[in-house]
Amino acid sequence: MAKLSLRAVQKLTCKKRDAWWTVFLVDPVATRMLIVLARFRFITPNRVTWAALFIGLASAGFFLQGDSQSLLIGALLYHLSFILDCIDGKLARLKGNGTVFGGWLDYVFDRIRVLFCALALMGGQFLRTGGELYLLAALAVVFLDMLRYVDALQIYKMRMSMRTKIEKVTRERAESAREGAESAGAEGLEPRTAGHAGVPPTDRPLGHVPAQPQGRTPAQPRTTRADEQPAAPEAEAPRVVFMEDLLRDNPATPAETLRAEAGAENVIDLHEQFRDQFPWYIRLRRAMLRTRVRPHLISGIEFQMFVFIVGPLIGQILWTTAVSAALLMLFELVIMYKFWLSTRDFTRIMEELDPAPSTAGTIAPHLHRGRHRQRGAAQEALLADERYRTPEPEDDPGFQPYPQPRYDRLDPRETYDAQTAWGTTGGYDPHGFPTHGTATLGHPAPAVTQPIPVQRADAPWPHQEGHRR
Repeated sequence: MAKLSLRAVQKLTCKKRDAWWTVFLVDPVATRMLIVLARFRFITPNRVTWAALFIGLASAGFFLQGDSQSLLIGALLYHLSFILDCIDGKLARLKGNGTVFGGWLDYVFDRIRVLFCALALMGGQFLRTGGELYLLAALAVVFLDMLRYVDALQIYKMRMSMRTKIEKVTRERAESAREGAESAGAEGLEPRTAGHAGVPPTDRPLGHVPAQPQGRTPAQPRTTRADEQPAAPEAEAPRVVFMEDLLRDNPATPAETLRAEAGAENVIDLHEQFRDQFPWYIRLRRAMLRTRVRPHLISGIEFQMFVFIVGPLIGQILWTTAVSAALLMLFELVIMYKFWLSTRDFTRIMEELDPAPSTAGTIAPHLHRGRHRQRGAAQEALLADERYRTPEPEDDPGFQPYPQPRYDRLDPRETYDAQTAWGTTGGYDPHGFPTHGTATLGHPAPAVTQPIPVQRADAPWPHQEGHRR
């Protein structure tokens, strides 16, 4: 196998933006190890992930002993475990053999490694010194690691939801504008250029669809066979560009330049308020991107390294954990605030795209008491609403409010003995009066010896006086 180029491997496998600990202390070692490990076919990304887990558990074993030499070895093993944890992803990108299961495995093993190392490190110091603060520090490390990942995943989910809603509304607006133009053309009228029914002007909508397909003129009609229907022109999909995608692909280009190149009417910016309030953030971000360092200086990676490497090396575990935890919470609060501003931008953009009156903060009228006593047009309008109408019997044909007797399961030749069925605890006399015990209203209960025939449901009912079906 030919020797791999270090520069080419770094350009292919390293991220455009990463934590400063990874950029300066992990990637230089991980890429050189990757060049060696990539030569062996039996080394797969999942196997590297397993190796990272075992080495992390070994570091937890040394942390549990608690002495200075064991803490030093545990810190070095934890750093090696983290390097292998970075190599598995780089190996998957280099060979193109990454899997969904491998991504899940990497995530779960990271949480297991942090849990065991936190309990071992703080538990070893508690057993050695008896300080109860170490137990609280272990809980704090596990909680902050969990909070960081849960918050990141939830914010990512909400961002994807906002983007999906914006794309959906934009697509519906474009389809409505196209239908309005087609209906106006079918009636022999000029297509409307002004907005109607909440539709923006057709000369500059998001995702504008040209009236004539590209590459075809009216002088060159498409020839069709007699049995073939002319194909309808395919609608161009609405084009929505998000500013965060443009900045991710072109980090050194100003946002105004990217907006002008992509078309100001087609760009959706969900971080406009944040950049307006913190203009210095853009300059700091550009300066740091030259070294591939992301502005989030204290992330989960730096938090783990300070707790499991820096603290044991300098012998100040509690102080290092407290300072790194405070810095992590500070940066997480900044991310939450940035996300809150992004949701405000999303609300503003949705109001511009869909100017229909909002019903937020109001209670539906059908939930108020006494709506059945309304009179006049209000009651008729409420009853006419299909959402609040009274269910009809045919809506659920199989519904029966009361259980029906199943006489068809009985043999028609069988008879029913009332005295045998009710015994001495109750029954009915021949005149139809109920019997309670051995007396009916102070009179002895007469013996019922005449068997009562059982009437099947499918048998004809006797049409006699006094019988009711």
